[in-house]
Amino acid sequence: MSHISSLTKYVGNFVDQLYQSGVRHIVISPGSRSTPLSLTFAEYNRFQIWVDIDERSAGFFGLGIAKETKEAVVLVCSSGTAAANYFPAIIEAYYSRTPLIVLTADRPHELRDVGAPQAIDQIKLYGNYVNWFHEMALPEETDHVLQYVRNHADRAVKKSTDLVKGPVHLNFPFREPLIPDFSLSDIWGGEDSRFLMHYRANDTRLDKHTLADIYEKLRSKQKGMIVCGPHDSPVLAKHILLLAEAWNIPVLADPLSLLRDIRGGNETVIESYDSILKSSKVRDRLEVDFILRFGAMPVSKSFLQLVQERNIEQFIVDEEISYRNPSINGGAHYIYGEPIAIADQLTQLPLSFDLNWLAFWQDLNRETKDILRSDQSLLTEGTAVQGIQSSIPIKSTLFVGNSMPIRDVDTFWFTSDKEVTIVANRGANGIDGILSTALGTAATGKHVTLLVGDISFLHSINGLLMTQNYDFNLTIVLINNQGGGIFSFLPQAKEDNSHYELLFGTPQNISMEKVAALYEIEFELVTDWTQYQEALNRSYQNGGVSLIEVQTVRNENVSWHQSKWQEVEKNTLTVLEETRDVR
Repeated sequence: MSHISSLTKYVGNFVDQLYQSGVRHIVISPGSRSTPLSLTFAEYNRFQIWVDIDERSAGFFGLGIAKETKEAVVLVCSSGTAAANYFPAIIEAYYSRTPLIVLTADRPHELRDVGAPQAIDQIKLYGNYVNWFHEMALPEETDHVLQYVRNHADRAVKKSTDLVKGPVHLNFPFREPLIPDFSLSDIWGGEDSRFLMHYRANDTRLDKHTLADIYEKLRSKQKGMIVCGPHDSPVLAKHILLLAEAWNIPVLADPLSLLRDIRGGNETVIESYDSILKSSKVRDRLEVDFILRFGAMPVSKSFLQLVQERNIEQFIVDEEISYRNPSINGGAHYIYGEPIAIADQLTQLPLSFDLNWLAFWQDLNRETKDILRSDQSLLTEGTAVQGIQSSIPIKSTLFVGNSMPIRDVDTFWFTSDKEVTIVANRGANGIDGILSTALGTAATGKHVTLLVGDISFLHSINGLLMTQNYDFNLTIVLINNQGGGIFSFLPQAKEDNSHYELLFGTPQNISMEKVAALYEIEFELVTDWTQYQEALNRSYQNGGVSLIEVQTVRNENVSWHQSKWQEVEKNTLTVLEETRDVR
């Protein structure tokens, strides 16, 4: 792929998506670095093009069009002070809530901060006076990047014309040569790349035209699934289950979805989907028609791989305009509104899908759980999760650390009716502050169980100072594998690399018993399943703060997990072969 080809198709897809998303007016101020944008807008031949040599005037001219049409207007300029001259109009657009899309060309990264001409710092140039800013990636023509550029073109329109309208700013770094080649084929992308639809609820509910459109998109499909990621609504889970029962489709339930510990249970819930989807062979053979997602993106990496590898039609429900869709490949329809109300409205649609498809997932889920439960008497990182689930008090809280603990909970925490609330810091997925967040959760009076790895524990150990001044009921299950266990599952561990232990393994060799003594909390080191269960039960009965240490060996833990996943893969492929009509 040549630079010119990548540049042409990258900008071509961006320009086409702006038109598809409703833009009609382009105000261009001439410049060299903005050549790819200016020429491509003109070549597209569907926009009304306006040329104004003065960026300050151009900004206000575009503002006037936007005020009159109530539609987003695009401004295009070169790099440097040209972009700065838009600022007065952008301030006015911000305060008057007028939709503008500001496209500033820029030098590529290697020409910044080295004295290159017309290279100023354009990152967040307009500060808080825009609804959204994004630094665009350098041009490529891979399917992944072309979908990315479409998503961001569409997002720019939606962010500028949101309920609170205003300007948005996209900064485009371009390398020379700058002239696109319009003789190339497929410059604008095919019809299948124009996959983005947005539906907005009015007064929390979708109108009849929107519901009719969703119905038309779904009525010919047979093999769909609901995916429920992290969310914090205790009521939403029950409404999602009613929707799944009405439609006869499985619910892939993230551990933070509040669907795995709901009283009464539900046979549509598939909690072992991460293990099932780990195999690329399985993902290749599953014929999924559509995905309806509530909540944030699930913890499961294998689900992310499924939607990255396959062009599956997705419907993503969210309270507000957002783009929580890191899969990028394959666009998505976004349904904005109150999720409970939307779930109820969708339940009323006269849709019902292939019963064999639901039965297939239910059987596969049961068999997968049997495999994952097969050696519960062993004390491993996986069975430590099952030990907590068997002992934890009803209506209590499980706080889960990031890295491997949340992934083991995803794999080994199965549905029950204990009504346990599972909580984790999955906003940014960091390991910092885990202990303090868990203690803050326990401050509400509930008994909280914290499952945490040794690095996360040591990283936030100062949080235990709070236990000296306040009373908490907190059971800490510490998985101590002498370092960063999650890296053992990643390619870094497979390379013959003498730096692995120093940079990734990071063994600490800290006595956890002495840590517990320092903070005057109860401590037990457990070495087998029986000891572990007894320690958990004592902690729950006695209350207060206690630390239970489970020591494991990293490479043995990897082998144990992989043997489970290989067995799941073998079983799943066999089931797929036996049920070709529903796969």
